[in-house]
Amino acid sequence: MSARAHSLVQLSVAGALLTLAVAAPPAAAGQGHAVPLRIATYNIHAGTGSDDVFDLDRQAAALRALDADVIGLQEVDVHWGERSQGLDVAGELARRLGMRVSFAPIYSLDPVTAGSPRREYGVAVLSRFPVRSEANHEITRLSTQDENPVPAPAPGFGEVTLKVRGVPVQVFVTHLDYRADPAVRVAQVADTRRIMARERAARPGARQVLLGDFNAEPSAPELGPLWRELRDAGAGTGGTYPAAAPEKRIDYVAVGRGVRVREAAVPEEAAASDHRPVVADVSLTRG
Repeated sequence: MSARAHSLVQLSVAGALLTLAVAAPPAAAGQGHAVPLRIATYNIHAGTGSDDVFDLDRQAAALRALDADVIGLQEVDVHWGERSQGLDVAGELARRLGMRVSFAPIYSLDPVTAGSPRREYGVAVLSRFPVRSEANHEITRLSTQDENPVPAPAPGFGEVTLKVRGVPVQVFVTHLDYRADPAVRVAQVADTRRIMARERAARPGARQVLLGDFNAEPSAPELGPLWRELRDAGAGTGGTYPAAAPEKRIDYVAVGRGVRVREAAVPEEAAASDHRPVVADVSLTRG
């Protein structure tokens, strides 16, 4: 082969390799690499701090300080009443933080005045990522709005599906029963596991995160079944309730398969709510 012909072959091979490199889809470069995500949970006490003062500016500042990509909120008022100045607290916080919001009411009651918005209370998810889908699942509850409640299915177990840099993520947010008798929490944990398993089967490969106020400490027997599929990201961190001087840890970031916990903390926020938040840095595996 002449020197000229040899040079032409080299140029052709180089051109082909360059074409392949340019044509390769951008996602291919990220395959196999973990995706970072910061997630948090916060029982916001309807905007009222540990000093019994409603202050949404203070609460928005506390949430902003978390610098989280996704935040699960509990005890969220939406036009509920005087204690939160009739505000849509979920929408207001989302607006102030520049995040998307998905609200899942536990209670949705007729307004006191005809023509006013419905009075609602429940849980919410704030997200920096677009919400691809959302659902409000029913779990067993003992209503605080009935004089003689009995355990029955009721809404307020929120779910949103996000896509985080190509990785589908199912984020669930919950608020379990507060009573000393764990019977309702036992039923709620069973409901939670059933729903999360069903949603996991419906979207193979999606990563799952459960955020919430479980109203029980990590070693509580009623929470035991949760730890079969989920990991307590905040294990080893400090207490979360009461905020002024925490005595127990009842607020959780829990993660499923394919979510690796890098670091977690309970920020020393003692004023914005009667709970402290929990924040965790995690990595999402692809595939």
